[in-house]
Amino acid sequence: MAFTLATHIILVPFGVALPFLTLLMHYRALRRGDAVALLLARRWSAVMAVQFAVGIVTGTVLSFEFGLLWPGMMGRWGDVFGIGFGVEAWAFFLESILIAIYLYGWKRLKPWTHFWLAMPLPAAALMGAFGVLAANSWMNTPRGFTLDASGRPVDVDLRKAVFTPMFGPQYWHFVVAMLITAGFVVSGVYAVGWLRGRRDRYHRLGFTLPFTVAAVLAPVQFMVGDSIARSVFHKQPVKFAAAELVWKTDTHVPEYLYGRMHPDGSVTGGIKVPQLDSILAGFSPDTRVTGLSSVPATHRPTATQATIAHWAFDTMVVIGSLLVLLALWYAWCWWRKRDLPVSRWFFRSAACAGVASVVAVECGWITTEVARQPWIVYEVMRVSEAVTTTRADALWAALGVVIVVYVVIFGAFVAVLRRMSARWRMADEGLAAARPVETPESETPYGPRLPAMSAPPTGARHD
Repeated sequence: MAFTLATHIILVPFGVALPFLTLLMHYRALRRGDAVALLLARRWSAVMAVQFAVGIVTGTVLSFEFGLLWPGMMGRWGDVFGIGFGVEAWAFFLESILIAIYLYGWKRLKPWTHFWLAMPLPAAALMGAFGVLAANSWMNTPRGFTLDASGRPVDVDLRKAVFTPMFGPQYWHFVVAMLITAGFVVSGVYAVGWLRGRRDRYHRLGFTLPFTVAAVLAPVQFMVGDSIARSVFHKQPVKFAAAELVWKTDTHVPEYLYGRMHPDGSVTGGIKVPQLDSILAGFSPDTRVTGLSSVPATHRPTATQATIAHWAFDTMVVIGSLLVLLALWYAWCWWRKRDLPVSRWFFRSAACAGVASVVAVECGWITTEVARQPWIVYEVMRVSEAVTTTRADALWAALGVVIVVYVVIFGAFVAVLRRMSARWRMADEGLAAARPVETPESETPYGPRLPAMSAPPTGARHD
């Protein structure tokens, strides 16, 4: 399941945030009569549809894995834990219908009617994220139930089970992360084209809009991330201790940048910053930080698990800090010259920012799940109580099948995107040579209803 989640989460930013970016570009096209923006919106909507189809498959595998791999958890906590996934299922159906209407409506609806019918699409994507994050935040801070004499949950309170103490911080941290990741990934495609000499308006606009969204939100995410870390400090102190490599409960606790924890609680390697952990946790070096040794060994992550969570957390913070610096570079040049930076190093960094933000998302998930060990439901149910009793050789065989299926799916995904890109490039080159090329974008989307727009610039190409 770790492999499936780590793979599926690569698609999540596009499922959550790409509809928003597409509609933002679409709005610009209609508002300003911009043919280039309209072309970008149409092409992004096609990518959005392909990504959604792949996400359906990977998400369905996850649904089966919950029942097959975690029967102890689903059997006992399904009435509580399943609420969030019920919301996510409704959101999925709504999103699929809205995507179909959006794609179908390009040549069949009036311009603004088409746009407004698609406006609920980002909200549907956010509702799906709402359901998944509600379930995960409940695993971190379980609420909304009482236990009967046999230890089974009864009297489920829907509101408390959904809106747990960790829900707000987790949800907004996740949503902002998805917008940042999608923005940097999409703009990175056009940054590569810019580095290859394609300085036309098509690449400029394709880069500027998503990068601006990501750049504006990068500093916001830094503050939201600090908020969720502080929530973990108060609500899950042992988890916080694992992520920060704190062994003994004390004040004036140092911060370790990377480093490795040993079973005796000692930390080697990394950079030690005196008192910083206490200051970050409570704005004072006198802040008392709970250590791993405050609970029995059976109730806390192992030294290896703590080290993994700590490295993932530090990597996420380092990447986030670098993305903020990149955003400030962009803002400085725009403020001074009202133009993009001219340095090739900026566009090299922008091209790498998409991959880096995906890595940061993976690290955030690792921190959340590994630092919670050995609990699958924090301080209520252990992983060992929830996991299937299926023989190991059967699980290894199932993992092999899943890996093969996912390799095929992602290979097909990349092949389809490359084929679409090649068709778009042929269309743009055909336009430059005044030769018609048969593509879905060869006709004006809204026919005579839309005011005449200038043709895309000569040499406009898609990477």
